Amino acid sequence: MLRLIAQRLQSWLNLPGETGAVLPALAVMLGAALLAFVFIAFFAGPVTWWERRVAGRVMSRIGPNRVGPQGVLQWLADGLKSFLKEDIVPAAADRPLFLFAPYLFFGGYMATFVVLPFGAHLVATDLSVGLLYLIAISGLVVVGILMAGWGSNNKWALFGGIRSAAQLVSYEIPSAFSLLAVVLATGTLSMQGIVRAQGGWPWEWLLFRNPLLFGMFFVSFAASLAENNRTPFDLPEGESELVAGYHVEYSGMRFLWFMFAEWGNLWVIASLATVGFLGGWQIPGVRPEVIDQSTGWAFAGWQALSFLVFAGKASMLVLFAIQIRWTLPRLRVDQMMIVCWKYLVPLALLGSAGVLVLVALVPEGSPVDWFLRAVSLGLGLWLIIAYVRKARAAYLADREPYRRLEGKDPWYPPYRLP
Repeated sequence: MLRLIAQRLQSWLNLPGETGAVLPALAVMLGAALLAFVFIAFFAGPVTWWERRVAGRVMSRIGPNRVGPQGVLQWLADGLKSFLKEDIVPAAADRPLFLFAPYLFFGGYMATFVVLPFGAHLVATDLSVGLLYLIAISGLVVVGILMAGWGSNNKWALFGGIRSAAQLVSYEIPSAFSLLAVVLATGTLSMQGIVRAQGGWPWEWLLFRNPLLFGMFFVSFAASLAENNRTPFDLPEGESELVAGYHVEYSGMRFLWFMFAEWGNLWVIASLATVGFLGGWQIPGVRPEVIDQSTGWAFAGWQALSFLVFAGKASMLVLFAIQIRWTLPRLRVDQMMIVCWKYLVPLALLGSAGVLVLVALVPEGSPVDWFLRAVSLGLGLWLIIAYVRKARAAYLADREPYRRLEGKDPWYPPYRLP
């Protein structure tokens, strides 16, 4: 459709061949960018409601529940309110930097969608160095944060920008080395190549390939949270210290761009972990060749199913990141650096070196390889069982005071925790 519109525009304007040849490609790129933006908007909006509801349950309260069924339309009300608010620019601000910073900040996150594979063939472009591009392009984000901090002419905003620069530079090292382990195990930097090097079943994922890659998943996930200022690493916007950090002077739609990027970035974090360690869009029991050779409605069905698989895995990781935010306290600045340089960096270096040794010495499919996969699966099951038991114990402890009052206190409120 996009190419057809571009060709009609070319014939209507009577453009020369060389100029007109650019239009179809430009139309496809603009269409892909528009689809990515729409996806970010419709993901970031509902996930704000989801996060606030999870926060309410963690804090033994309800959360938003007025606008729409169970408050599910609260994000639309918040977006409309932000759109109608006045866009204030401080008189002493560096106006060009202040105005442009939110768009550069948002653009750094949106550019990552170029290489993220949403499905078997649902990817804007499959770069041969896709993973390297993803690591590099995310550096634009810190430039936007620094511009916002400096351009605001506010010391709290400037402190937040400087903290973000130090945090990103530090945590990019363990993040890159943990992803290097993925590259060593798969032999490619292509995001689609990494997915196709795995399989649909859990024991075919890189997460359960061996215990070292199992550990690298958690190092990578923690470093990604820190790189993108998620709690407990949200020092650049620490409300208790910096009011709101680098975006303290922003209002209206420019403030909303920061929020768009913050919640849209949850998808980037989850997608990177899904592609690198959880098999991406791979459908259990279905080889990629079957999808590639299908045609017509079968091809469309496989694409939809692969997207649902990918979205399901990423959504579980988004929920995990949200629970971390509302469970763990914010670290101090010195603790944040200690976690990076004394723990994550050595672990990432040792893990990537260990994966290199295992790739060289242990052939895939050998008895030792299957033993390592079994050990990794056992570790995963143990963590899941421990997590469920701990969550259930916390839930029962939280409800105990209400159980003691129920049926005994005539003033006991009618509200019951779910």
